[in-house]
Amino acid sequence: MLQPPQYTRGQALPGILKQRIVVLDGAMGTMIQRFKLNEAQYRGQRFKDFPKDVKGNNELLSLTRPDVIRDIHEGYLAAGADLVETNTFGATTIAQADYDMADLAIEMNRASAQLARAACDQFSTPDKPRFALGALGPTPKTASISPDVNDPGARNVNFEELRQAYYEQVQALVEGGVDALLLETIFDTLNAKAALFAIDEYFEASGERLPLIISGTVTDASGRILSGQTVTAFWHSVRHAKPLAIGLNCALGAALMRPYIQELAKVAGDTFISCYPNAGLPNPMSETGFDETPEVTSRLLHEFAAEGLVNIVGGCCGTTPEHIAAIGQAVGPLRPRMF
Repeated sequence: MLQPPQYTRGQALPGILKQRIVVLDGAMGTMIQRFKLNEAQYRGQRFKDFPKDVKGNNELLSLTRPDVIRDIHEGYLAAGADLVETNTFGATTIAQADYDMADLAIEMNRASAQLARAACDQFSTPDKPRFALGALGPTPKTASISPDVNDPGARNVNFEELRQAYYEQVQALVEGGVDALLLETIFDTLNAKAALFAIDEYFEASGERLPLIISGTVTDASGRILSGQTVTAFWHSVRHAKPLAIGLNCALGAALMRPYIQELAKVAGDTFISCYPNAGLPNPMSETGFDETPEVTSRLLHEFAAEGLVNIVGGCCGTTPEHIAAIGQAVGPLRPRMF
């Protein structure tokens, strides 16, 4: 068993995870879509003359519409979430370069962390503390897969570029006040390795050490992440980072995710397990764009908990505060996975 690290923040999390199943929030993008913001609203006054369209750059809203992001955090916290993610899924310089806003990435991360921190402080009580997770999403560029089908060896990003982008993101998130880090929706293990290198580098330089949750994405019925690893291989590739929890999110609904969570719970015997699936499969006729109601998603995650598979549960694409409230009620009476 790996020796657990000593944390300078989020120290209470390991103890809480041993006592009960902890509830993560749901989708940020799904909730932003409910506001039906137009281009001008994304821009705000500050970027009204920006030369490129920015609608869809959700991370920019932490600067131009912090009220929207604050409202989403508060909705999930009111629904019972213990953990809320910062609005920083695409807030790396690499991702923001698509909007010509790479120079804003540090500011986006710091502002997003402050918004999540303030919301958690508002809802925390001695009996139910709330925690802000600094979200590090995948970049739109991958170190393992060629962007050109005619040139398998081509790459549009390298390890050092990824490391630098993630280092800046981690530093800004920590400065903004997050309690822990969440490296999520991993589809390329080499990208994740760059992020883990940057995280450890920052911890060593700063003297800070925060809990880390790592979450991969199984993309289809092959049971592999996009860059080719099985769940077991993925775990062995990242376990050196000594994460507080390892898990899966996105891509699949809970029903299809079950065998891979079972596999992960078996091989990661000394680590907490997280699971936050999409609300089923995409359904353009649904209000959220996905087909599972809160009742369905919560029933499935109740089954995971009853089987002793999970310590952290929540939702990814298509989930809402209604999903999170139902999930919290469904798993509340059940014991967390023990190891």
